[in-house]
Amino acid sequence: MSAERAGHTSVVLDGKAVRDQILGELRVRVERLQKIRRPPGLAVVLAGRNPASEIYVRNKVKACEQLGIYSEKHTPPDTISTEELLAMVERLDAREEIDGILVQMPLPSQVEARRILTAIRPDKDVDGFHPVNVGNLVANLPGPRACTPSGIIELLKRYRIPIAGRHAVVVGRSDIVGKPMALLLLHENATVTICHSRTRELAAECRRADILVAAIGKPALITRDFVKPGAVVIDVGMNRLDDAQAAAIFGTTPARTLIGDAHPVQIPEIAGAYTPVPGGVGPLTIAMLMANTVRAAELHTGCCA
Repeated sequence: MSAERAGHTSVVLDGKAVRDQILGELRVRVERLQKIRRPPGLAVVLAGRNPASEIYVRNKVKACEQLGIYSEKHTPPDTISTEELLAMVERLDAREEIDGILVQMPLPSQVEARRILTAIRPDKDVDGFHPVNVGNLVANLPGPRACTPSGIIELLKRYRIPIAGRHAVVVGRSDIVGKPMALLLLHENATVTICHSRTRELAAECRRADILVAAIGKPALITRDFVKPGAVVIDVGMNRLDDAQAAAIFGTTPARTLIGDAHPVQIPEIAGAYTPVPGGVGPLTIAMLMANTVRAAELHTGCCA
């Protein structure tokens, strides 16, 4: 893929196309595992009845089915205690046929999420959230990486967008996206700035970016005033609008009410390349979850790719 622009036309970075490439490569590795040892195994734990989480889990299970990965979905009630959920994780930790464990966030309010995440064996932590794996990321040692940031790196590489020597600005400092994104860009030899809600002159900081990653959770926050002409804009946001918000952004009330953190009308007019919402970063998150699961199975079975 090429990120070269024709005139002033922005390149749409198609996350679905890159996802399909990644899944096609993984399918070959899964077939090899099935032939030599056993299929990879992923256990997903969904506690409570969060509608958005249910959709995410359904998509993850569907991806497993398409690849030939064995998957289990565990759905304890939203009244589950921390100790009960810890016991469930420990049972999954002990099962040899389970290579990856994913505990879908957010958890019910009475559950101590940090205790649950640290109970998952680091080699089965396919989300890349365990402190051991975060430490490996900091030190640039092998280990599972957080899925959304690693998917973004794949997207940039497969579109042949240079990272080394470029100035990257990450808006957002979450443990799930912002911090690991900054570290992965740093490991690719970018010069990295992390911005957040307390950053002064946010628009000016963002305009310095060759690569701008928006992951702050505020719809259409990143307008043309935040973007240097020709910059690459990666939109991690996923925001549902009401009619009034949609009318303010689009000038009318459109059928489309799901947008990211980047302004959906203004950014294509100034960016050199950008990810759409939906269809940009989202598909890559699941693809990298599958990649982490397959890699864990290769390591567990001794069938390394």
